[in-house]
Amino acid sequence: MKLKTNKAINKRMRITKGKKVKIRAGGQDHFNARESGKVRRNKRRNKNLSKANIKNIKKLIPYS
Repeated sequence: MKLKTNKAINKRMRITKGKKVKIRAGGQDHFNARESGKVRRNKRRNKNLSKANIKNIKKLIPYS
């Protein structure tokens, strides 16, 4: 039987060619006016997922 991909995880993360996991920075939807410019600028960038979590994520996205 084929393994199912977790669609919620699949929408939020992307696997790069080098097998790194890219995620969107959290906390950037609202209440950002009070943040400093440096913080807002850094939230616009994609983040790499930590190595501790990559193993668990790859189980949820089996065919990537």
